[in-house]
Amino acid sequence: LGDFVNPRIPPQPGDPIRIASSETLSGMLSPRRTADTGSANIGSLLTREPGDVPIVLSVKDVVSTHLAILASTGAGKSYTAGVLVEELMQPYNRASVLIVDPHSEYHTMSSIQGDAQFAAADGYKPEVKIFTPDKIKVRFSTLTEGDVKYLLPEGTSDKMLHFLRQAFRSLQDKLKAEGRRDHLYSYHDLRDEVQKQQYGKDDKDAGDGGNVSSIQGLLWRLDSRFDRTDSIFHAHEHIELSELYRPGRCTILQLSEIEQTEQQVIVGTLLRRVNKARELTVGQHAEKGSENFLDYPVFTLLEEAHRFAPAGASVVSTNVLKQILSEGRKFGVGIGLITQRPGKLDQDVLSQCMTQIIMRIVNPIDQQTVAQSVEGAGRAMLAELPALTKGQAIISGVGINTPVMCRIRPRITAHGGETFDAPAEWMNWHSDGEKSKRDQDDAPYLKPSSDKKPEKIGNIRI
Repeated sequence: LGDFVNPRIPPQPGDPIRIASSETLSGMLSPRRTADTGSANIGSLLTREPGDVPIVLSVKDVVSTHLAILASTGAGKSYTAGVLVEELMQPYNRASVLIVDPHSEYHTMSSIQGDAQFAAADGYKPEVKIFTPDKIKVRFSTLTEGDVKYLLPEGTSDKMLHFLRQAFRSLQDKLKAEGRRDHLYSYHDLRDEVQKQQYGKDDKDAGDGGNVSSIQGLLWRLDSRFDRTDSIFHAHEHIELSELYRPGRCTILQLSEIEQTEQQVIVGTLLRRVNKARELTVGQHAEKGSENFLDYPVFTLLEEAHRFAPAGASVVSTNVLKQILSEGRKFGVGIGLITQRPGKLDQDVLSQCMTQIIMRIVNPIDQQTVAQSVEGAGRAMLAELPALTKGQAIISGVGINTPVMCRIRPRITAHGGETFDAPAEWMNWHSDGEKSKRDQDDAPYLKPSSDKKPEKIGNIRI
């Protein structure tokens, strides 16, 4: 059949049983060979010597049917994600990868650039592009009405939301009447439509005093979020998809200094844009050179995925994630979810990830969640989860022929999420060299700025 098929007929009693060779195991466990096009060598079989039996994933299956990396904190999930990204950037993959990085852990991936281990004879050299929080921009017109509502503070009344809905409708009608196909508008265009309603033009009851106060309250809430000099929401600027995704480029979106609600809206808006672009391009409805033209598959890794699809909570990024996880395979939009709390991740989202890399998990709720969501791994293997040590993982799903226990290989790049050695840092703080350095740094602040005598106000000397 040209595929891996689990045997259904047990051996006969008395048949001899022999230990399989490393070569036999390699061919049986992994759907790809190391350095083949579409392969990702992420480690070796845990029950053999390191490197004896490589565990090589099928990148095609991992990317098209989505991935979940699940582990308790400190078990090595970010390290494993780094290993996978290294494989995706190799000359035999040259993938288009975006990493959503809420903690700025992946900046060390930039060392891929210029590393001879990732170069190819035909001139291929992978790129790493990092967008720091000050460089992240979202065009206001890419936000939906639901996005704007989500960004408003708690306590926004139903009446205010009614006037916001009316403003969105009248703005869309205005754009259609003007024949503007781009549907571009700024925050102030929406604000003007909200403000018009207090004069009774768009709603027969808008002139009522209570409605005026509701509209004013809505305007105040909108201004506090969108009318700021440091706002990430801009009238015409945003990051083009071709800048975020390009074959042979790993883009890192650092969200560490952006509040969580805005992070969720950024991710939701971005995923909605890329899904639409791929759908239009595959359907041949996007013009070449337009912002909706994206003629190659893409893969997005979401670190701290439970932020963007939490269980039992209504978050703007959850619905678009569900849509991509269920339909993205047809359009070449792949998702990788990384989380330390699978119990806090929406179960519909987790169950759509067809390849799982599961590392040490101690929390019973998280263990139960994994057991319910991971179909391929048996109970005996999942019972090993609390006993796994750092860097060990159970891998199952369509990216591998059969569930295996794997030892993750060492990274080529440095790991950006190392645990601090607090006692060593404290001891170093008291060392003679650090004391001397602090004294030099503090010296300019300890010297008097002038010989002028201090002023006296009452009994206080300044």
